[in-house]
Amino acid sequence: MKKIGIVATLILLSIGLVFTSAAAQTDPETEETKEVKLTDEQKNELAKLYGEAFEKKKEIISKYVEYGVFSEEKGDKLVEHIESHYKKLEENNYIPKYGQHKHHHEKGKQ
Repeated sequence: MKKIGIVATLILLSIGLVFTSAAAQTDPETEETKEVKLTDEQKNELAKLYGEAFEKKKEIISKYVEYGVFSEEKGDKLVEHIESHYKKLEENNYIPKYGQHKHHHEKGKQ
């Protein structure tokens, strides 16, 4: 009897997660884009935070390479991707531009 209760609970949670994630997704083409201009102070603060976050990510990748989870080549590619992302953020004045390109993992699908 407990198994049925657990299974029913898991099913209800799964259904709830599906509806929640579907509701949270928006169509980037129909979503209004608000043009925001950040002040230099705001950009500097975001630059500092992103810089710290990316340095921490690179440190984590380095540990994975050290522990043998990633090859050195894979670690280098991940770091290169992080640096590319940071450069794009800089170019966009630290305003993320989501939904304006296909993700790299979607290439080749169709």
